[in-house]
Amino acid sequence: MAKTLNVSFSPPDITEEEIVEVADALRSGWITTGPRVKEFERRIADYIGVEKSVCLNSQTACAEMALRVLGIGPGDEVIVPAYTYTASASVVCHVGATLVLVDCASDSFEMDYEKLSEAITENTKAIMPVDLGGVPCDYDAIFEIVERKKSLFSPANDLQKAIGRVAICADTAHAFGAEYRGRKVGAIADFSSFSFHAVKNLTTAEGGCVTWNLPDGVDNEAVYKQFQLLSLHGQSKDALAKTKKGAWEYDILGPWYKCNMTDIQAALGLVQLKRYPEMLRRRKELIERYDGALLAAGIQPLPHYVAERQSSGHLYICRVPGITLEQRNAIIEKMGEKGVATNVHYKPLPLLTAYKELGFDIAAYPNAKAHYENEITLPLHTLLTDEEVDAIAAAFMETIGEVA
Repeated sequence: MAKTLNVSFSPPDITEEEIVEVADALRSGWITTGPRVKEFERRIADYIGVEKSVCLNSQTACAEMALRVLGIGPGDEVIVPAYTYTASASVVCHVGATLVLVDCASDSFEMDYEKLSEAITENTKAIMPVDLGGVPCDYDAIFEIVERKKSLFSPANDLQKAIGRVAICADTAHAFGAEYRGRKVGAIADFSSFSFHAVKNLTTAEGGCVTWNLPDGVDNEAVYKQFQLLSLHGQSKDALAKTKKGAWEYDILGPWYKCNMTDIQAALGLVQLKRYPEMLRRRKELIERYDGALLAAGIQPLPHYVAERQSSGHLYICRVPGITLEQRNAIIEKMGEKGVATNVHYKPLPLLTAYKELGFDIAAYPNAKAHYENEITLPLHTLLTDEEVDAIAAAFMETIGEVA
């Protein structure tokens, strides 16, 4: 190419409005968990269409606390896709449960649902599907499987008994704002954990939230309070309640964890949430522009918008058929030389040292390995212009021609 680009992979889209709101939070005298976090939780619940949400310091904390609310621990099994980021699996290890990995399908980044069904045993307490790139997984297929397998399920606490089957604890880190069959992701699975990390569509710099969709009769307020206790040392009053005059005294109900969100983060999130519908609309425009340039050339992008699934448009994941791992890496390197930052989503868990040491072997996950070897993720964020997308697509095709 004649012109060198300068395209970052996923910078945050921050306006003056976010800066003003964060400054107002700093000036307010209340910067830890307080009124802005509570308002952010209310607005998220309204946006998704659930009764409650809890904001914490990461999606990872949200997913772990959901497992703890369910009482999952040693002796239990949790099923996770092999093709995902470590956070989906590490939380299973954090609670002391046994991690079970399932390969993806031969023609999809989603779990092979037949293999998922086969993996469920009498020890399975949860499945953690992943909405990769913002595209909802096949929730209907997963619910059908856990209902069909419910005779194997033996509940270990009252919440598990109320659910009456293996729990679906979705890793929705990428999928805030996505929809499945007309329902927002976050209002479908039993528990859903979103990320607001700096590279996500909606950011609070670091942070996340958890929502739930539990059977009638489950006390949502009690679930909310359990998350509050688990995420703030088991303390019977939060910091805001303790500051009220004469209200210092508190109790510790369990020796638990510390992973709350601050009002500074929530201030950023409140403005991001207000802007979010337009940000989603723009992401869809960018994806359609990429698709228009690349589909005809044989590139296989993740399908973001089909009848029953409307993505949040988080990642432009695509496969380049026929290339080797070495060619894939050379394309990434050459794109960097042309000024375009690209990425890979993801290196399958059995290729990583931590999971090898747990006994996982990539040979048992051939589809994950094959998908990984020719996957490249192109920049996708709301600071991109149409002209930049066109130039990235042109550079991509040019580079593939040089390498393949």
